[in-house]
Amino acid sequence: MSGLERLIHRITTGDILSEVDSKFSRTLTAWLSIGSTYTYLTALRLEEVRKTKNLKLLIKPFSIRNIMKAQNNIPFPPEKKEKTRYMWRDIERRAKKYGLPVPKTPVPYPLQEFDLANKIGLVANKEGWYLEYFRETYKVWFLEGKEAGSERNLEETFKNLEKNLVQVLEKSQQQVIANEYNANTKEALTKGIFGAPSFTVENEIFWGDDRLEDAIECLRESEK
Repeated sequence: MSGLERLIHRITTGDILSEVDSKFSRTLTAWLSIGSTYTYLTALRLEEVRKTKNLKLLIKPFSIRNIMKAQNNIPFPPEKKEKTRYMWRDIERRAKKYGLPVPKTPVPYPLQEFDLANKIGLVANKEGWYLEYFRETYKVWFLEGKEAGSERNLEETFKNLEKNLVQVLEKSQQQVIANEYNANTKEALTKGIFGAPSFTVENEIFWGDDRLEDAIECLRESEK
């Protein structure tokens, strides 16, 4: 094969594009934890943002609950009723701003099956359908009041996704999933992640759904 033929072959097979992508594109890492209230906004818009912004996205499901416990951080304790009321109203306002369905607040919170909801997310992430699961489980939780990780939520979510719930539940209980869940959480803590959703571009941390666009701007700057 001549040099020209090799070049044509690499172009047609995408090898050159892959090399260019690896050299010049950067990854936005999304640290996502199902159970965070403001994450409703991210769950319903991240997939569309990824497509429209052509993002190279790395998803890291983790336990923000374990990190908050380690940091003695209780975001919405019962005695802070004013803060909690503000949080629910703020989510309603921001959902309207984004053109998302306005949730029927307050929704059941905190989650009773927090770890299960996120371990199922790890299975989905390995199989390439995390964002779909992420979106649907939050929709069922925030729009219908069936908390994520519960039997009622999972049954409806998996019906909407046309996935086999029993098989995914079995996979979610495997040790490899627990190990990855713990490893992601440890990595998040080491990086300085303290809230969800969070986004990182190399060593830069952006906390909160309202910082997603800032993270994307940082990503673009790093690609120049």
